[in-house]
Amino acid sequence: MRTESRPALVLLLIFTVLTGGVYPLVLTGVAKLVFPRQAEGSLIVHDGRAVGSRLVGQPFSAPRYFWGRLSATTPVPFDASASSGSNLGPLHPALFDAARARIAALRAADPTARGPVPVDLVTASGSGLDPHVSPAAAEYQVARVARARGLSPAEVRAIVSRHTEGRSFGLLGEPRVNVLETNLALDDLARPGAAR
Repeated sequence: MRTESRPALVLLLIFTVLTGGVYPLVLTGVAKLVFPRQAEGSLIVHDGRAVGSRLVGQPFSAPRYFWGRLSATTPVPFDASASSGSNLGPLHPALFDAARARIAALRAADPTARGPVPVDLVTASGSGLDPHVSPAAAEYQVARVARARGLSPAEVRAIVSRHTEGRSFGLLGEPRVNVLETNLALDDLARPGAAR
């Protein structure tokens, strides 16, 4: 029995060190060399401190900010440790109720906004963490944000345009606007001495 146990224990120890220590360290090192920003979480550093990630949305509800997609994570919105969708089917009444509530909030925040509300402003993404909205969703909010900040819609559109990302590799996905980066740029614009 001892002759059978010893090789098994030695192999367990060797593979534990290899797969639990060496392999993760090598992968982390390669990732930091090849993709340094992504390996560190794609953090957004503002005024010398990390304020979020380019990959995880944040809740905004003040009229002076662009609002992102809804988050289905629980117990708090945009909880990266609880990434998930709502699992509600397209005909589920709770999905309709959430969409109606969001439309009502958008209309109340800007009664002058006309036309259909872009779907990504009233639905959650599959992960519940999406940091982006479509250019149409950003455009829908431009007048409200401009009015709340005392800016012209053209100034706000220029900031949105600077934070609009194209398709990945020119063909994957759709154009999108990073909500956190856009809101930070708007806050920077409000600082004394900021160029307009």
